[in-house]
Amino acid sequence: MIYFVAISIQVLCILIFSLFGFHRLWLLWIYFRKKKQEESNENRFFGQYPVVTIQLPIYNEKYVVERLIEAVCHIDYPVEHLEIQVLDDSTDETQQIVNQAVAKKQQEGFDIKAINRVIRRGYKAGALQEGLQQSRGELILIFDADFIPPSDILKNAISYFDDPSVGMVQFPWAHINRDYSLLTWTQAVMLDGHFNIEHYARSRSGRFFNFNGTAGIWRKKCILDAGGWQGDTLTEDFDLSYRAQLKGWQFIFEPNRPIPAELPVELNAFKSQQYRWAKGSVQTAIKLIPKLLASSIPFKLKLEALFHMTANINYLVMPIFILTLPVLVVCDACLPQYLHILSFVGACLSIVFFYLIAQASYFKENILKQILVIPILMAVGIGLSINNTRAILSALFARQSDFIRTPKYNIFSRKDSWRHHSNYRVKATLYPFFELFFVGYLLWIFRLSFLHQAYYLMPFLALFVFGFAYFAMLTLRQTPIN
Repeated sequence: MIYFVAISIQVLCILIFSLFGFHRLWLLWIYFRKKKQEESNENRFFGQYPVVTIQLPIYNEKYVVERLIEAVCHIDYPVEHLEIQVLDDSTDETQQIVNQAVAKKQQEGFDIKAINRVIRRGYKAGALQEGLQQSRGELILIFDADFIPPSDILKNAISYFDDPSVGMVQFPWAHINRDYSLLTWTQAVMLDGHFNIEHYARSRSGRFFNFNGTAGIWRKKCILDAGGWQGDTLTEDFDLSYRAQLKGWQFIFEPNRPIPAELPVELNAFKSQQYRWAKGSVQTAIKLIPKLLASSIPFKLKLEALFHMTANINYLVMPIFILTLPVLVVCDACLPQYLHILSFVGACLSIVFFYLIAQASYFKENILKQILVIPILMAVGIGLSINNTRAILSALFARQSDFIRTPKYNIFSRKDSWRHHSNYRVKATLYPFFELFFVGYLLWIFRLSFLHQAYYLMPFLALFVFGFAYFAMLTLRQTPIN
């Protein structure tokens, strides 16, 4: 009976991985089809300038906030049509830095002010909503603290809003510290896939896609019509995006205007960020899937939106799959051959093709490097599974958790250091020891595979071991000792 249950669980896990894998291949097909049709479009604006409010949500960002304010004030746009809000919820010396920078820019003629809240209710969503109520702009441009917006960002996007149905324009992210470490390199490739393939395919085929919390322009009317910023999920951006699109607003992805930003250099910070994104997406799914299913939008949009909103479930499936792997090792013939093919094509080859194509523009620099990142990326995705499983279970059981912001250290190159900034470093938990448990468990499965001559599994097991070992050891190494 136990054996039958374990085999059934393996089959279910393989089918889930394969289903999302083939969905990934479908996005690639859409990407190629739309890319071939698209013509180059230089989106220059020569008409009337609407008033734009730039919102900068800040929380304890003393290392980067001056850089952000300076970059925003260099945006090429008539100053009389520009309002800048520094939504500063900081509890450290960041607030003093912000006040000084704001005072300086006010003297230079900018309409800029700092908005401070005594109680950080609703976290980032609450800050954005507070600023929205005080804003005078028709359009709202949002940047997190780690972004460095280029000066032409507004003039190259304003004309999209000539269409009254357009509610939001999202820009992709570039990465100022892409080559800083193995961790930042892998994050950059993951984000390249998200923007270059997922956002592009979804937006160009009329499917729903989401604002990423930063580097995007909203129509104020769209935000208000969709119910405003709400703090009942950890991904207020994802939540508002779906509420707005369910109301009929159109979203546009502008792939040709990447906005430079800083990637997390600390593994604990990266894990905290991923935890927030994973939990928030599940919270949003629980909140909005009933409304999605009850809506009158076409079935194909509903189906793709369901894939989009539930994609993080793969992280929950991964530990279950690993725990039942010994059954597959001992009885390889127990699973039909077509399931092995499905899992390989869907779960493995789809990832390889997806991320190779996503970073195609970097192949001129170093082809071998871009190819080698794929197995490392797969290992990192596996290593994330314990962290993100926690997040998903927390969302499913409706447990409350704080919005933990991702610290930024003004890191550009390998010469820059962040380790002495202990006051911003994210504290670790006991969960690295769960990752170490999986390292030991997988090494045992590796030995079992050798004894049962299941040699085809061994390269994949090596990826699994590397992923968990990398996360566990680097987390413990980077944990501040106080």
